Amino acid sequence: MLPDPHDNPDKRHDDEPDAQPADRAALDLDSCAQEPIRIPGGIQPHGAMLVLDLQGREILQASTNIAELLGPDLDASPGRSFDDLQADALATEIRSWLEGPDPLFLRTAQLNRRPLQVVGHRTPQGVILEFEQPPATEGETLEALYPRIGHFMEDMQAFGDVEEVAQASAREFRRITGFNRALIYRFNRDWHGEVIAEDGDGELPSYLGLHFPASDIPAQARELYRLNRLRLIPDANYTPAPVQPALSPIDGAPLDLSNASLRSVSPVHLEYMRNMGTLASMSVSILVDGRLWGLVSCHNATPRRLNAQARTACDLLGKVVSQQISNRERGAYAARRIELKQVEGQLLARLAMATSFQEGLADSADTWLQLANATGAVVLHEAAAFTAGLTPPISRMRDLADRLRAENLLDSFATDSLATRFPEFADIADVASGVLAISISQLHTGYVIWLRCEVLHTVQWGGDPRKPRHASDRLHPRTSFAIWKEQVRLQALPWSQAEIDSVSDFRGAIMNFVLRRAEERAQLTGELQRSNKELESFSYSVSHDLRAPFRHIVGYTQLLRDRETNLSERSRHYLDSINEAATTAGQLVDDLLSFSHMSRTSLTKFPVDMDKLLQEVLRSIEPDTRDRDIEWSIGKLPPCWADAHLLRQALSNLLDNAIKYSRGRQPAKIAVHGERTSRECIYTIEDNGAGFDMTYAHKLFGVFQRLHRMEDFEGTGIGLALTKRIVERHGGWIKARGVIDGGAAFTFAVPLQTVSVQTGDSNG
Repeated sequence: MLPDPHDNPDKRHDDEPDAQPADRAALDLDSCAQEPIRIPGGIQPHGAMLVLDLQGREILQASTNIAELLGPDLDASPGRSFDDLQADALATEIRSWLEGPDPLFLRTAQLNRRPLQVVGHRTPQGVILEFEQPPATEGETLEALYPRIGHFMEDMQAFGDVEEVAQASAREFRRITGFNRALIYRFNRDWHGEVIAEDGDGELPSYLGLHFPASDIPAQARELYRLNRLRLIPDANYTPAPVQPALSPIDGAPLDLSNASLRSVSPVHLEYMRNMGTLASMSVSILVDGRLWGLVSCHNATPRRLNAQARTACDLLGKVVSQQISNRERGAYAARRIELKQVEGQLLARLAMATSFQEGLADSADTWLQLANATGAVVLHEAAAFTAGLTPPISRMRDLADRLRAENLLDSFATDSLATRFPEFADIADVASGVLAISISQLHTGYVIWLRCEVLHTVQWGGDPRKPRHASDRLHPRTSFAIWKEQVRLQALPWSQAEIDSVSDFRGAIMNFVLRRAEERAQLTGELQRSNKELESFSYSVSHDLRAPFRHIVGYTQLLRDRETNLSERSRHYLDSINEAATTAGQLVDDLLSFSHMSRTSLTKFPVDMDKLLQEVLRSIEPDTRDRDIEWSIGKLPPCWADAHLLRQALSNLLDNAIKYSRGRQPAKIAVHGERTSRECIYTIEDNGAGFDMTYAHKLFGVFQRLHRMEDFEGTGIGLALTKRIVERHGGWIKARGVIDGGAAFTFAVPLQTVSVQTGDSNG
């Protein structure tokens, strides 16, 4: 592994609260995942450490090797005054620094006639001073390194993409450090890493293009890399130097060494380095917008120290590289966003002209797919479902939408391996490994979903990423870093951030579209309701005003016929025709009045005994059937929950039709039967009469629509329309079937309620 893989949480083992690093040399990888990396209790011995009070006068803590660096004649024990170390000039500078805003102190000082590099930083537990003796091989000063960094910054402007910047950076880091190998290591979205650039002298093997699992650098370690940008290990065979006392005199807690360059590292990581064949390493964090983007990782086959000036130059160079990578990623993101915004504009323009956004998406399939560079897409909204490109069955997509809603993913969702996130969808991985979804309803399960097909590819790992377990049941760092190939399945090409953000913007546009259409429908519904009320009022008024004149016509023709006894036969025929026409017109007005009144009549629902209701209707029409030869077939009718008065009228209309259109049949046959299903009560009236042509069945229930001549069968053409309105006001349905001269059957249904006719109770 390239960086420190076992820098883990600040959590001390309960059974060894004061353990020093040397005492934990036998820790395995599992316990290392619990190791307190910020408070290791010791430092790397190529330097020494003092902790002063916040005024820079008293020594609070010291590493046990301080005397080796300063000389045995200088007593740097805790409790002593820093002024006693014959460092008057250094003490003055430190106190002056403490009064200023600079977070870091960096000087080369003479202590006991020894040149030492001193690095200091402030913490709540005191001022931490780190001392190092410059290595004899390091003669370059920070001033000498600045021109090189300046030239590199100028050259970097000509580099194209991130990979070019990374390769040039690896080369520059190796030149400054003199290490055998310098790598640029980029984190993936799932935090596994890939070596994207490398520069080496051939002493160490190449890792270019290799991947390393996310478990190599746990989340706690990544956070520390984000906070402390540079970490150096000059010799992987070192023995830590403890800090005494172990607990801070200020707060009684272990000393936090998060920002100390000498901080000791996990013994497991040191074993890992030795297995890699590297005895020295340095890492520099690459941060993009405050996020850990990757690492510069330098390795050497033999121990190698790097002075503070060179480390400072590397830290500066790391910041430059971070900025350059950030600029290029932002540029690529902006260019892609502009491109996708144009696609979104085209798509929205087409949706604006569509009757619904679902149909608009389906009619613009190529643009819809292009918005997320997808191979398939699905929109699920209410009962509608539309697809584009390669998609699984709609039933599986509805299952996925239900799962997303169950997971409370109500805004957006993105994955390049659906089967990894939700294993129950592995069966559709061939066309739906990548899923990018946006919710388009807060109340119902509605999603627009983009899909990407599975892409089989081979990943080259730096050794088997699976942690080996030995017979001792202890985990150890792997000893082989040879290329280990894995064929990856159930995975698609990852969605870019620009694509994710584009569909999120599109979600807002869709939500506005749906809201606007809902408002338009509400406005049209209101206007339609007003128009219907005006029309009903007009129909009621006209019908009511016409009733009296037609009655007068009928009355006067009858009076004239009775009074004028000398009328010719022709005149009497004329009077009979006037009387018949006026009577028919009056009946038509009455039917229109009933039809108009139906829309305003409120329903009063109660349990209805349909057997009893049918008998009442049959008694009412008995005068019309007394002289007819009719064979009745009456079945048991299930009770229902309805308005008895209106249902009586509907049943009467249908029976009137059956009696009328079966006239001339010897005998006429009329059957009435019903059934109850789990959802509704269904009733059917059949006859063996004139029937009708099913081609014109759609006209049956329209006002004034007739399929027979008035000369053959009397009527106004409103009865069936009125019956249909009654049934639909109950929430039911009505349909008809017929054969010319073969009879007709009318079936209607009323939604089921739990009914008890005997008690009049309802649980509906």
